[in-house]
Amino acid sequence: TAPSSCLVTEWSEWDECSASCGTGMKRRHRMIKMTPADGSMCKAETTEAEKCMMPECPIDCELTEWSQWSECNTSCGKGHMIRMRMIKIEPQFGGTACPETVQRTKCRVRKCLRGAGMEKRRWKEAR
Repeated sequence: TAPSSCLVTEWSEWDECSASCGTGMKRRHRMIKMTPADGSMCKAETTEAEKCMMPECPIDCELTEWSQWSECNTSCGKGHMIRMRMIKIEPQFGGTACPETVQRTKCRVRKCLRGAGMEKRRWKEAR
């Protein structure tokens, strides 16, 4: 060997990727066995790094805030109101699924008077 050369070990196996998903880095190492006889610095690289690609990272569903409740869908008696929210980001690569985007609840508006009036009229006609 030349006086300014140094002896190094074989490269180690690559380390695990630094990311569990998406892009990360992996490294491998080697050691200096013997420095140059002339006392100079060993110029051999002792670490190598390269990018590694893992499976895509999961993307979870994202929703907007709930809208205001709608008006009751009836003018008297029992009905329902709804509120909605929109999907901003669809889930991908095993991300969490979207929960409900529409909710419905019961509502009650003043009593309907029509029915009571009709019964009285019928009762009068039947007499």
